[in-house]
Amino acid sequence: MTVTVRLTYDMSKALGTKTLEIDQAATVRDAIEATRERFERSGDPDFEKLSRVAAVAVNGVLMRYRKGLRTPLSDGDTVAFVKASAGG
Repeated sequence: MTVTVRLTYDMSKALGTKTLEIDQAATVRDAIEATRERFERSGDPDFEKLSRVAAVAVNGVLMRYRKGLRTPLSDGDTVAFVKASAGG
């Protein structure tokens, strides 16, 4: 099972890619942990700082409207870190 993780602009600058393909992610928590591991392997310690300002969505729906970190994932799902924006 493979899911796609879409990163925020700042996260993608740190890792040099806009998306990650994650295998064996059964839940949102698994996908987030796998993303954290990619940051650690790259030597970039800023995952916590960069992810703190982002919400997480699964297939376009914020996870807080689902089952939070326990939200189950299926093959082909997209988990996106979404940075809040404001405007008027």
